[in-house]
Amino acid sequence: MDNCLYEPIFIKFFPFWEKLSPQDRTFLCRNTSMVHYPKGAYVHDGNECTGVVIVRTGCVRVYMLSEQGKEITLYRLYPGDMCMLSASCVLQSITFDVFADAEEDSDCLVIAGAAFASVSERVPEMKIFALEAAVSRFSDVMWVMQQILFMSFDRRLAIFLLDETAKTGTDTVRLTHEQIAKYMGSAREVVSRMLKYFASEGMVEVSRGGIRILDKKRLRRLAS
Repeated sequence: MDNCLYEPIFIKFFPFWEKLSPQDRTFLCRNTSMVHYPKGAYVHDGNECTGVVIVRTGCVRVYMLSEQGKEITLYRLYPGDMCMLSASCVLQSITFDVFADAEEDSDCLVIAGAAFASVSERVPEMKIFALEAAVSRFSDVMWVMQQILFMSFDRRLAIFLLDETAKTGTDTVRLTHEQIAKYMGSAREVVSRMLKYFASEGMVEVSRGGIRILDKKRLRRLAS
């Protein structure tokens, strides 16, 4: 096999790697590239089989888009995470469209979907791995659907703010009301109104610099 720059990464991610023939390993290596996505760029536009995406640096947001243009964030991918839902040609039973964009400057390893699908037809362990990887993400998707269908908006917003501060390690969420609305699949006016209520209750402070959490205990009680 030709020297494969990405083999150490594949060995870490793919338990089936040693079961592949030298020819298949070479084929996958030759159909893999490191792609830099500037902040805001599409990683997957929902229409084509982008492939298997492994995030090396940065953050990628995976979301659904309604016919009216409303976005619902399903989950985020951080360094070391992998996305199979962007490889619809590998998992043909997935008939809904998902989108992904770079939430910040990101470097991703992308294995061409057609190449991954071709090899998986010959290696059952590879197809099983792809299916299990996709299914594992459905718990995140179902959690989002549960929030939308069964939770009040104040609770959803409290959960969102707490999750954001946990990810960044600060007490300030540096997102605009428009961005929060987009991530939550709501309207900016609804977000602004609820943040105004949170501020009146002393739970947050809203400024041009972001949303600072003042009373995390009360926010957690609301979120629970």
